Amino acid sequence: MHVNIVFEMVREIHFFATEQGRKPVEDFLDSLSSKQAQKATWVMSLIEDLPVVPKRFFKKMIGTEDIWEIRIEYDLNIFRILGFFDGAIFFVAAHAFQKKSQKVPMQEIRIAEERKREYFRRKRHERP
Repeated sequence: MHVNIVFEMVREIHFFATEQGRKPVEDFLDSLSSKQAQKATWVMSLIEDLPVVPKRFFKKMIGTEDIWEIRIEYDLNIFRILGFFDGAIFFVAAHAFQKKSQKVPMQEIRIAEERKREYFRRKRHERP
């Protein structure tokens, strides 16, 4: 059974930045081959542009703190970008890795969840 995620509006993908200004997902994407990076960019553009995103590219992870995964496959390589929503439009890409097993390792999910907490903690403190 194929389930699609339906959104009313177009989304924007933003990269999580550490307090030092480093963007781990951007760094990961820069480490990919040009063809792998092209595929990742294409999948992210689907998520930004399509009102209905096929589940094979984007899905909510069960048993997490509202973490979503962007699913990228190229050749025999599987990549995941984990992130979260800040409102209905902004998706924050928090963590990326190459998947080597069937299941997403919990340590990868925990990194995304910690970055989510850090993102919202900093956002609360930035408000006037």
